Formats: sequence, C-alpha cells, structure tokens
Amino acid sequence: MRLPSGREFSPFYVMELVRKAQRYDDVIHFEIGQPDLPPAPGVREALRRGAAAGETAYTESLGLRELRQKIAEHYRHDYRVEIDPDRILITPGTSVAFLIAYELLAGPGERIAMADPSYPCYKNFAAMVDAEAVFLAAGAERGYRLDVEDLEGRRLKLLHLSSPSNPTGMIYDRERLKALAEYCREAGVTLVSDELYHGLVYDTRAHTALEFSDEAIVINGFSKYFCMPGLRLGWMILPESLIRPAEILAQNLYISAPTLSQYAALEAFDYDYLAQVRETFKMRRDWLYSELKELFTIDAKPEGAFYLWCDVSRYGTDAVALSERLLEEAHVAVTPGIDFGFHGTGHHLRFAYTREIEHMAEGVERLRKLLG
Repeated sequence: MRLPSGREFSPFYVMELVRKAQRYDDVIHFEIGQPDLPPAPGVREALRRGAAAGETAYTESLGLRELRQKIAEHYRHDYRVEIDPDRILITPGTSVAFLIAYELLAGPGERIAMADPSYPCYKNFAAMVDAEAVFLAAGAERGYRLDVEDLEGRRLKLLHLSSPSNPTGMIYDRERLKALAEYCREAGVTLVSDELYHGLVYDTRAHTALEFSDEAIVINGFSKYFCMPGLRLGWMILPESLIRPAEILAQNLYISAPTLSQYAALEAFDYDYLAQVRETFKMRRDWLYSELKELFTIDAKPEGAFYLWCDVSRYGTDAVALSERLLEEAHVAVTPGIDFGFHGTGHHLRFAYTREIEHMAEGVERLRKLLG
C-alpha cells in the first residue's frame, strides 16, 4: 500500500485476520502472538497500588530509575552481563524501540539487513526512515538463520536479528551469534538484536548479543515472557554514545512510557512464576508439534517463542487461500506466511500456541475434518 507520503507499507496481516475472526463466535485462535497467561501476581497488585496512589504523572524519558535497575539486575541474573542502568531506555512496547534504532543509525538509502522470513514490521520501520530493507533468505535449508557469509559484500548499515525468531522460533546459538557480532564490529555494521522472546526458550539456552558486543543495540520487553502485552512496555539497551540521542528522540516521540505500567513491571521479575510460564508454553509446544506434524511439514521444531512454522504445500501453494478457507469453513484462525517475507512464505502458515491445550485440541480436530 502506498501512503499519501509516497512511502510503501505492507499491512500487518495478522491484525486484519483478528478483525475477520470476530465475525464468528466459536473461533479457535492460532493467529495472534500474545500470551493468554496472566502476569506474575505482584504485577496486578502493583497496578492497583499505583492507581490508588495516583501514580499518573510522566516519568523521565529514560524511564523509572528503579525499573532500569531491575532490568540491569535481570541481565546479571540471566546472562552474567553487567549493564549500567543509564544505558537502558524504557519504551512503550518494542515497536517504537525498533523505530528509534533505525532513526538513530539508518538514513535515506542506507541498507538494513534482516532475515527472510522475519517479523513483518521491520521492513515498514525501514520505510519510515527511507532506508532500504535487505531481505536475506533464511529458509529451512539454512536452519532459518543467517551466517556471516550472508552479509559479506553487501554495504550494510544495520543487521537486525531476532532470536528466538518470529515466525520460526529458532535461536542463534552462542558461536553463530558471536561470529555475527564480531563481523558487525569489524565491518562497521550496527547489530540490532530483537530478544523479545528470551525467557521462552525450551531445550537450549538463549544468549544476548551483549555477551559479545557493547556496541550492539538490544531490544526486549514485557509482552511475551512476562505476559504483559497490553501494558505496552519495552526496553532498549544502547551503547553509551547513543544514549543521549535516543533520549532526545524519546522525549519527542512519546515523552515517557506508561507510568502505571512501569510501576507494575517492578514486580514482573518473579522467577518462580516465570518458570511456570515457560513450562506451560513448552508443554503446549510439544503437544501441538506432535499433532500438526501429521498434517503439515514442519522443518524445524521451534527452540523458543510460541509459534510453529508449517509448510502446507501438500494442500496447494497458496497459504493465504488456505487460511481463509480454514477461517470460513472451520472457524480456525491461523496466520498466512506472507506476513513474514518472501522466501518460501507463500506456502507456510504460522500457528501460535498461546491458548490452553483444550482450545487447541478442538482446532486440530476441525483441521483434520476439513483437510482429511
């Protein structure tokens, strides 16, 4: 779609699918990537306390100092990485964090590399700053990951990685992430690491780019692992040289992240509760993977996040038509792969395991009946 400004933007198809699904009262939801679990009990209590205390004024644009300290402690706890809280910027969700990163570092015509498939909005953020999105094929033959060889000779300004990735759930292991970080440092490319699904990792360990580079920009938030999507809260960890420019952008873009959400997030780091969240999604992954691999080709069992990336070629190559048929005839909502890029995405569907197994079981039964 061309906007009045002349820039080309693609719609976020999954959100349009959510709207279409509202036509039916009995829809089985596999489409939207938001957890159905509540946040830690202390989060809800902190929201009530903050509302009762009238904590509704702006915070400073960097965010509550106490919350930035909590996030720094989280990196010490999970990764044994020391982060100065003054390098942390609190954002209203992660989307604006991506935009800030692009605005800071990518000017008109400069090239931002991203895996194909990957999160749909990256390319639109590139368009917002008149940068060029460079799609690097990362299909099943590559384990849905990029390597240093994919970057060489491409005159890149930024490399945008996602681990665990949306839509495939695959993770960059320590050696691969380290190699990419070292290449970026030597080549003068800024590494932007989307780590939003950290914590939701099941059979291995996720590594942060900050283990290998102080120059990387790391983006994370409270929507997925912490089960707080509607509170719209994310964070950026920036190199020292970019803190002040990012703060100025934040002052102009949104003044500060939601105050009540920031106070609530102080209670989000309940690791006993979060372990239960992780285990719940692992059980759901294992169950849905065992069911769907009989209906579709699944090239890789996801290592993290809460999605299955399913090849539906045996039913025809048009995943959009199949997703519409599933919604209209079986009232099962799934996301067609075209949301996520161009490399093989036209014959893939993304299933989110963000509902209880009983709900998903009804959906799988409907799929079996319809697809035979």
